[in-house]
Formats: sequence, structure tokens, C-alpha cells
Amino acid sequence: MFKRKKYVFDHANLQFRQHRHNGREKLVRFAVGLTVSIVITLFYSFVFHRIFGSPKEELLRQQVDELRLSYTLLERKIDHYTGSVADLRSTDNSTYRSVLDLPQIPSDISEGGAGGTNRMADLTGYLNSGLMMRVRSKFDDLKTQTNIQYNSLTELTARAGEWKEMWEHLPYIRPVNVTMRLGDGLKFREKHPVYGSPRWHFGQDFTCPVGTEVYATGAGVVAYAGNQKDGFGIKVVIEHGYGYRTIYGHLSEFNVKRGQKVSRGDFLGLSGNTGTSTGPHLHYQIDLFGAHVNPLWYFEDDLTEEEYFRMLDYLTRP
Repeated sequence: MFKRKKYVFDHANLQFRQHRHNGREKLVRFAVGLTVSIVITLFYSFVFHRIFGSPKEELLRQQVDELRLSYTLLERKIDHYTGSVADLRSTDNSTYRSVLDLPQIPSDISEGGAGGTNRMADLTGYLNSGLMMRVRSKFDDLKTQTNIQYNSLTELTARAGEWKEMWEHLPYIRPVNVTMRLGDGLKFREKHPVYGSPRWHFGQDFTCPVGTEVYATGAGVVAYAGNQKDGFGIKVVIEHGYGYRTIYGHLSEFNVKRGQKVSRGDFLGLSGNTGTSTGPHLHYQIDLFGAHVNPLWYFEDDLTEEEYFRMLDYLTRP
């Protein structure tokens, strides 16, 4: 296609002649065309980016969406674990701490929380700052509650160990076979069978033949084994700790010595009829911080003979 020529009327010669552009006009026309091209290019680029966006922006947008999803899933996990910790705290307060005689953890302490106004300053100014700050706050609270629960578990474990040791020392079984008939218990006797005068009887008698095996009712240390000529005849005295002491009187012989450590179910000696006694029997006495307590409060009579000796065998296993 031929370029269209431009003609102008020459008034001096009264004729049309072809118009030729000088250098300045050519430069102006080039500048105008370049400017228009740039404006059009920028316009179409702006419209395209607004509608479709650049590949880099699209990639960044996808990454932001993935991060938002990850934060949302993380928040759900934190909520789940926070609920689990709350359940543990509730169980500790309602069960373990009550049983082990420990104070409950106040809710304002167990719920945690972290102070400080600038602890999330690094998360401000972002597209999803609210979500990120909420997740971090929940995570910090969960971390605090977990530490508190860990300390509580440590305390409960230590306390349970103390209770287990105390349980092993308490006099909680019969000192003789459960088939042995009960004699006089803790009571005031208007007439002592030997002295004839009114006196207190501070233990529990078991009517058993001479030579019946006598067992330690709890762990402890033998405080005395022998005959002190105090009416008990041959006797064994065990200090259990925690304020408890047991006395096994009127024995025919003993199988332990002073200072010896014993466990519940250990063989102490044989019953007899020594001391101030009107017949073969075992006098069993429990003192708590120096006061006499009823031994019947400390054992059950529902066991059969077989169950009793099976229990003793279990207690004395190494």
C-alpha cells in the first residue's frame, strides 16, 4: 500500500505542491507517536493485571492461601490439645488431688496466659495479622497450661510415691490366720481376768494355740523383741513410722531382732501363753501417736484362709 502524499496550496505560485516535513516536524511526530504507544501499553497492562494478575502475583497469592490454611488447621489442633489439657486438669482436681489430699489448681492459674503489650508486634501490618496473632496467643496459652500440668503431674507422682510408702507401713492386715477366733478387744474391763480389778484392755486378742505363726501387719523397724516383764511376756514391738506402733504380746518365741527392717507379711514369731495370761492367745495392739486405737478398724475379715495366705505369699515375694 502506497503512503498517501500530502499537498498544500502555494499562494505565491497559485498551485499545489507536495508537502515535505522538516526535521523538527518529524521529531515531534515521533515523540507524539511514542507517547501514545506507551500510554496504550500501560493502559492494557493495567487492565490485564487487574483482571488476570501477573504469574508472580498468582504464585504469591497461592502461597498466602496455603499459609492461611496451615494456620487454620494449626489453630484447630491447638484448640483440640487445649481441650485435652483442660480434661486432665479437671481429672486432677476432682480425683487425684482430692484423693492425695493436695490443693486444687485455681482456674486463673491453670488457664495460663502470657502478658506484655509488644509480644506480637512482629506480626502486625500483614494481610492476615489477626489470624497469626490469634494462633500465637492460643499457642502461648497452651504452652503455659502444659507446663503447669507437667508440674502438677510431677507433684502428683511424688505424692503418690509418698502415699505408696505410707500404705506399705500402715498396719493393714491381721497378724494371724483369719480363721483364728477373736477374743477381747479394745474395751474397759470391769474385772481383769488375772488381777481381778477394773482395767482397760488396749488391744485385740486372738484365741490361737501355742505355735501359731504371727506376721508383721505393716513395714517398719523392730523396736524391741524379748521379754520386758511388763505383762506382755515375750513380745515384738514394731515402729512403722507415720505415728504407728504395733505390739505382738504373749509370744512363745520370736524370729526377729531389734533394729531389723520388716515388711508387711514377714514372719515375726510364734504365739504362746507367756506373761500375764490365762490361756494361749496373741495380744495385738496398735498405737497411733501414743494413743491406743481399735485394731478392728484396720483389717477385713472377709478373706478366706486360702486367700489370706495367698496374700501373705504375694506380700513377701522379693
